[in-house]
Amino acid sequence: MLIRIFFKIIKRINLAIAGIFSWIITWMKFKLNSVEFNDFKVGGYPQIAVSLKGKFSIGKNFIINNGRYYNIIGRQQPCYIIVGPNANLKIGNNVGISCTAIICKNSITIGDNVKIGGNTVIYDTDFHSLDVKSRTMIPEDTSNAITQPVIIEANVFIGAHTTILKGVTIGENSIVGACSVITKNIPSNELWAGNPAKFIRKNNG
Repeated sequence: MLIRIFFKIIKRINLAIAGIFSWIITWMKFKLNSVEFNDFKVGGYPQIAVSLKGKFSIGKNFIINNGRYYNIIGRQQPCYIIVGPNANLKIGNNVGISCTAIICKNSITIGDNVKIGGNTVIYDTDFHSLDVKSRTMIPEDTSNAITQPVIIEANVFIGAHTTILKGVTIGENSIVGACSVITKNIPSNELWAGNPAKFIRKNNG
């Protein structure tokens, strides 16, 4: 029993020290990438890359969990936040993300009080051209890859392992079930789930 208590104390001390380093390193990454941010809480180390011509802003009380020891639900990885040239990523107040990849080549807006479950990915781009000649060139020509804005409105909850694709808007107060693939707009106050995601029912509370 004493050994178990000892190791639990050591574990808590280790996590506390790791938390301090996580905050410092994340603060430095935000600064080096010219991110506009306020107060935040972080566990682990996110991967952040913002183009010199890209813009990334974060509201108050941002919570970001990364890696093996934070929000342990499987498929643990760091958060990846990539903002391309002339792209704009805006995250509102009181937003929480875990092991999430956000790839912004056009525009992604995440409203206040949004919770994004572990291993979710948000893409506003196809990454590759739909034209076979462009896609099979060496090197590949990605200049005509389609990009469209993504908007996630206030108070939305996104279940774990969800994929959100380009050009969609998720209306305020809506819920997306785990492992869903979002390919079209979701109105406000609704629950959607599936691959591709479909309307399940109204969300009245």
